[in-house]
Amino acid sequence: MLYKLKYINNLGDEVNFGGETIKFRDTVEIPLSKEKNPFSLIKFEGFGEVEASLQMQKFPYQDGSTHVDTRLEEKHPYIEFIIMADDFMQLSYYRRYISKVFNPKIQGRIELIYGDKTYVIDAIPEQVPSFPDEGTDANGRTQTVSVNLVSPDPYWRYPQKISRALKAYEGRFTLPFTLPFELGVSGDSTTLTNEGNVDCPITIDVQGPVTRPQIRNLTTGKFMLLNRTLSSNEVLHINTSDHNKRAEIYRDGLVFEKAWGYIDDGSEFFKLITGDNELEYLADSGVADAIVSIGWQSRYVGI
Repeated sequence: MLYKLKYINNLGDEVNFGGETIKFRDTVEIPLSKEKNPFSLIKFEGFGEVEASLQMQKFPYQDGSTHVDTRLEEKHPYIEFIIMADDFMQLSYYRRYISKVFNPKIQGRIELIYGDKTYVIDAIPEQVPSFPDEGTDANGRTQTVSVNLVSPDPYWRYPQKISRALKAYEGRFTLPFTLPFELGVSGDSTTLTNEGNVDCPITIDVQGPVTRPQIRNLTTGKFMLLNRTLSSNEVLHINTSDHNKRAEIYRDGLVFEKAWGYIDDGSEFFKLITGDNELEYLADSGVADAIVSIGWQSRYVGI
């Protein structure tokens, strides 16, 4: 096989498709083969295969139309594999285990490995796995299984989030009585690279003490500004993902309050555009060693 495939649910149960030995978590004691994986992949669909919805608009007397945007629909991965057991009792156990892992009430993720590259995508089983009668041999030792899943977020991504720390700087925002005057000084900036195919959301974590922290994307001109002072035991957490948008203030490790009301009206929950993005961290006042952490995962329409 040119790649390795794995499904892991949010309880930690997993199914590997390949030559790896697997571990089972179950209360039923049954002899299991430790020499080979009993699950052999037949087919996987989901490397790309995402429908796109083109948003168009037409003006009076216009020939054709104008493209406004393109939206991707959900991805629908499909996994088909065969169970190979020593006897019918063991086959029955494997079916129960597969049903446990691919429980439609429990979310999970698909992990795909190409050589030294690993990609993941969140997925939810659309139904209980199918065990067709015609997929079982006469001796009750093999069983064909098919699983249909749905990925609300259709993008593959790297499993590990990339993080970068920005150095804080103390701005000068006092207004003198005469013009010209300086509203601030340029702070340290860094370049973050989005290697994916589409814009990717970011997470922002700012540790106090700091007053009115601001993250600005100098490449796009968009920014996030908090109109509040953070104390030394407070952390501002922002997530710009459309699927998990957040603005929260943590105190001593626990969510203390929502930060939506402190976000400046001109702020945008911006994403990193594809390629290089120059980001800058500013603050009205704060300690010299204050830092902000930016995290992101590049996203891919297909792999």
